[in-house]
Amino acid sequence: MSNNKVTRRQFLSYTLTGVGGFMAAGMLMPMVRFAIDPVLQKKDGGDFIPTDLAVADITEEPTRVDFSFEQVDAWYTSEVTSTAWVYNNGDGIVALSPICKHLGCTVNWAGDSDNPDKFHCACHDGLYEKSGKNVPGTPPRGPLDMYEVRESADGLLEIGVVVPNKLV
Repeated sequence: MSNNKVTRRQFLSYTLTGVGGFMAAGMLMPMVRFAIDPVLQKKDGGDFIPTDLAVADITEEPTRVDFSFEQVDAWYTSEVTSTAWVYNNGDGIVALSPICKHLGCTVNWAGDSDNPDKFHCACHDGLYEKSGKNVPGTPPRGPLDMYEVRESADGLLEIGVVVPNKLV
């Protein structure tokens, strides 16, 4: 045995420190797990979303295509519906985002009777060419974004992530 005797005060101090440490670890571990768990989850980002539109049915006239996908924010899962303006420009399929680059309003094809061959933003009379290029002299300062697109094995259009406009 050791000649160094542990006093009652030292014993109590060591015991309370050890018990306090275990209690703190017991409280902190769930908090740490809560904070880092979403980072450790496997994510399937960048997937293409199938639509009901056949690629063979896409014309040169922009058509509104609605598509839905499941969005996961940490532990909350929701069904999100989005829109794209899809047309065939001769070189391939183009899918433009309907979000105006001025203030985020929604643009419509032929939404203005004075400009039947342009995208029109009704919020501040913004205009875009068919390619998504903003018309000079109108509020938008940049072109509409595009979606990546591809054809599925069964001939349907699949829409991917938003990318900067490559046509302008």
